[in-house]
Amino acid sequence: MNTALEYHRSPGRYFAGRVVTGTKLGGRMSGTVASNLAPLRLADRKAPPLPGAGWTRVRTHLSGICGSDLSLLTGRNSPYLSPLVSFPFVPGHEVVGETLDDLDDLPAGTRIVIDPVLGCAPRGLPECRWCAVGQHSRCDNITTGGLEPGIQTGFCTDTGGGWSRQFVAHRSQLHAVPDDLDETRAVLVEPLACAIHAVRRANVPADATVLVVGVGTVGLLTVLALREFTQAGPIVVIGKYPRQRDRARELGATEVIESERALRALRRKTGGFVVKPERGEEFLLGGADVAFDCTSGSGMTLATCAVRAGGTVVMAGMPNAGADLTPVWFRELTVVGGYASGSGDFPDAIGLAGSAPLGGYVDAVYPLHRWSEAVQHATSAGSLGSTKVVFDPRHD
Repeated sequence: MNTALEYHRSPGRYFAGRVVTGTKLGGRMSGTVASNLAPLRLADRKAPPLPGAGWTRVRTHLSGICGSDLSLLTGRNSPYLSPLVSFPFVPGHEVVGETLDDLDDLPAGTRIVIDPVLGCAPRGLPECRWCAVGQHSRCDNITTGGLEPGIQTGFCTDTGGGWSRQFVAHRSQLHAVPDDLDETRAVLVEPLACAIHAVRRANVPADATVLVVGVGTVGLLTVLALREFTQAGPIVVIGKYPRQRDRARELGATEVIESERALRALRRKTGGFVVKPERGEEFLLGGADVAFDCTSGSGMTLATCAVRAGGTVVMAGMPNAGADLTPVWFRELTVVGGYASGSGDFPDAIGLAGSAPLGGYVDAVYPLHRWSEAVQHATSAGSLGSTKVVFDPRHD
């Protein structure tokens, strides 16, 4: 049988998790709350059937727990996404595995990573305007075609996902993994491709001062992508925990500081003035040229308060908290979204994953039946000194 973690629609548990994790108690115990309230079930289910030609079964080797997964489990994801998924689904979109069927140029047994977006090709549809130019993350057809709605593998009931022994994937999603790429690096390829895409979306000017808010997996890989694919000048990183700050420096951060000192540190580097309103957050008149919000919380507020007039703010994480948008219009900021990856990002991510100093980033591996421990660990990863927590379903 195909052991899998299934996510079921449960409004009661969703809102209970949202309420509790929004309290001070939830802040301290969010991992426990998530594991107790999450509508997850460990089940033995049949492997999804192949939807048609061009598909293969995939045996999961490793599958990561992403910040978007944790937002879902703690009830912090946006209701905007609710019509774009289908229930029940098996989470898991950061995956390294192997194909189980011969497929075009990929024989059975090929080790692969997946680009999880379910655009026009997997749905058996003519290419929309975005898929035609390699921007499948913007696909207009993610609720139609030969599959149930689902923005990605891991959010579609028809495909399954990486939190299982086996799921199905379309040839257009698959990228072969070099023999010399370790699996603990290969499972980082998908989030690294997303970071590369977000950095390219920003069009960072040469010698620009860049602020990165948050140094979980997304923030760290954003620092790496900035150093590899741009000519950015100083990169100032906001990091809460010592291990995160150390890794940010290893990847090329110029300065790593705590959030309470962020504006004053930027003022020293860029000039300007720190201003304190009667109510609300301090902000900087002056500041960074570009800021990346790599959090799943309130980093957007700090990012918009820390860039200069005419600067750019990139939403590279999955922000779910409200922000005062006054700086956007008053300082004439450009706000850029960064979702999934685009043409060329996955090949570049595979190459970079093999050469970059990413050893030890996967520092906790769990079988599926210990999912409650895994979720608790992932929710508290920063304070525990961890970066990426993954499942290995082969041990179930």
